[in-house]
Amino acid sequence: MLEQLREILDEERVLPDEPMKFHTTFRVGGPARYLVEPQSVPELRAVIDLCHVQKMPWYIVGNGSNLLVSDEGYDGVIIHLFRNVSQMRAEETRLRLQAGVQTVRAAKFALEHGLTGLEFASGIPGTIGGAMVMNAGAYGGEMKDVVRRVRVLLPDGAERDYSGEEMQFGYRRSRVAAEGGIVLEAELELAEGEPELIRARMEELRQKRLAKQPLEYPSAGSTFKRPEGYFAGKLIEEAQLRGFRIGGAQVSEKHCGFVINRGDATASQIWELIGEVQRRVYEQSGVRLEPEVKLLGFAGKERQE
Repeated sequence: MLEQLREILDEERVLPDEPMKFHTTFRVGGPARYLVEPQSVPELRAVIDLCHVQKMPWYIVGNGSNLLVSDEGYDGVIIHLFRNVSQMRAEETRLRLQAGVQTVRAAKFALEHGLTGLEFASGIPGTIGGAMVMNAGAYGGEMKDVVRRVRVLLPDGAERDYSGEEMQFGYRRSRVAAEGGIVLEAELELAEGEPELIRARMEELRQKRLAKQPLEYPSAGSTFKRPEGYFAGKLIEEAQLRGFRIGGAQVSEKHCGFVINRGDATASQIWELIGEVQRRVYEQSGVRLEPEVKLLGFAGKERQE
């Protein structure tokens, strides 16, 4: 299959046995059989078609900011859309953004065009594609608040445009996630604003993140979804798990809602720690925490998915 992939893409954009620790924000993960980097929708389609013909599993990865890959890696094709398929265009108060655009870069692009409404996303370490799938949000804002249209490649190969309402956004979910589609492009509807006020709000949120989040360590951001009526970090703290460690994996001392890699963690240690946090929080409070992190390569262990 290697040669067939190289017929579709340039040789340097097909990486056999590529360690996934270089492509996730947890900085852990074993090798993918192939990691490929298409730079256009036709290339993306061609790679997926080949995977179907070869019966080879495949998975879309952006910045890898919400992903835990097993130490054994992934026996399939990782389709990497980070910094590629990343064109941006502003049209009056609308932004058209391809799936590989970094969310942080999109927020800066909005600032450059004097558009407000995307400040909340200025510190979200993912891509627009992932942000659409998971309805990414922070500090009172969510993607559902600004999405006008999303172009999706459906599992049957058809392309379709969904309006913001048709995306069926919910808390960390969307129609795309339910249908197994691939986001190709998003159109956001923002509003005209004062650049200095936009910049000030982005700086305010940056300072909040620096003060409250363990940005100095690799992590996947908030490890657990917010349970209805509770805060995950508070439940974890009440279970006396602040700073709890298994090997190089640790519940952050700065924010208990984050599991961090102290520098030498393995994916197995992170996964074991997540399970232990779930168990102890349930014993303490009766609340079941659900991971926000997605798993890849953990055959038979997706108990929280």
